[in-house]
Amino acid sequence: MKLFKLLPTRRLASGVLAALSIVLLLGGCDRGPKSGYGFTLPQGDAEAGAKTFVALECTACHSISGNKAITQPQNPQMTIALGGQVSTIQTYGKLVTSIINPSHKLAKGYPETMVAVAGRSKMRVYNDVMTVTQLADLVTFLQAQYQLKPFIPSEYAPYQ
Repeated sequence: MKLFKLLPTRRLASGVLAALSIVLLLGGCDRGPKSGYGFTLPQGDAEAGAKTFVALECTACHSISGNKAITQPQNPQMTIALGGQVSTIQTYGKLVTSIINPSHKLAKGYPETMVAVAGRSKMRVYNDVMTVTQLADLVTFLQAQYQLKPFIPSEYAPYQ
C-alpha cells in the first residue's frame, strides 16, 4: 500500500528536477551587456592570416603543428604548439579571445612559469598593433590549423 502512495511523490520530484535543470540551463545563456551574443568578425583570408602570423612575430613563441611552411626562428623564446588534432573544436570565439586577451586562459600543458608572470600571460597584447582585418585573417588561418580527432568509442560496455 505504501508503494502506491510514494509513486506520485516520485513522479512529482522527477518533474521538479527536470524543470529545475531546464531553468539552470537557460540561465547560463547570458545575454546581458557583457554577453558575446551577436558578435562576429567578417570572414578572414587564411593566406593573409599566415602572413600576419609571421609579420607579427608569433613564431617567436608559437609553432604550427604539421605546417612546414611556417617555422620558428633558430632560438625561439618558447614553443607553444598551435593546431594539430584536438578533441574539442577551437571555436572562432575562443581564438579571438586568446589573441585579444591572452591572460584569459593560459596555455595548458606547460609550466605556468613558462607562459606567465604573476598569473598574466607573457604573450604580447596586440590590440593596439593589429587591425581588425588582420585579426579576422589570423583567426581564419589558425582555425584551419586544427583538426577534430575522430571519436573512438570504448570497447568496454558502459558501467551500470
